[in-house]
Amino acid sequence: MSKELRICFVGDSLLLGTNDDNYLGWPGRLCRREREAGHDVSLYNLGVRGDTSEQIAGRWRQETQARLPEFSPCAMVFSFGANDCADMEGFGRRVPHDRSVAVARGMLASAAAWLPTLWIGPPPVDDSRQPFRAAPSVVYHFPSSRIAELSEAYAEVAASLDIPYFDLYRHLIDDPAWPGMYEEDDGVHPIAAGYDIVAEHIFNWPGWRDWFD
Repeated sequence: MSKELRICFVGDSLLLGTNDDNYLGWPGRLCRREREAGHDVSLYNLGVRGDTSEQIAGRWRQETQARLPEFSPCAMVFSFGANDCADMEGFGRRVPHDRSVAVARGMLASAAAWLPTLWIGPPPVDDSRQPFRAAPSVVYHFPSSRIAELSEAYAEVAASLDIPYFDLYRHLIDDPAWPGMYEEDDGVHPIAAGYDIVAEHIFNWPGWRDWFD
């Protein structure tokens, strides 16, 4: 990459940074560290709360094209999947596993054919704090087992497309600092310290470092 790099981060609330008192999420922390290291980075956080892979697939192209001009080096980072796995009370699973995999394949294939693209898998949730009440009449249950299964499937898709994939679920499950990174009534979105941990893992990942070092 040359001097300035414009990056669109595309995903859901776990990319947006819900529950982060600093309003940075892990993308803001990543790009702040790169700026501190002397790299010229422009950040666009396109995370939308509650979005599934299907909803992201319907908006990512228009939103990124409006922010990534042809005259500048540009790239994209995608992160989603937890919402696909959630059971919505009264409706069942929001996106079936096979459908989620198929949508992700089509979306990431198109993205990687256009610009340098990285893919970050969904993080784990705290099963003991489920269900999650998004609104008085909207209740979700996020099972960690489904997220783990989907992340493994995403990794296989990424390998077949030759897209760098970071299995965030596995890294956080094995991180002794991760437990307790949630508020009492929210076992889905980490607190600020949790986003610090996510950013640290991704910052040291070769897939990310290859864009800067």
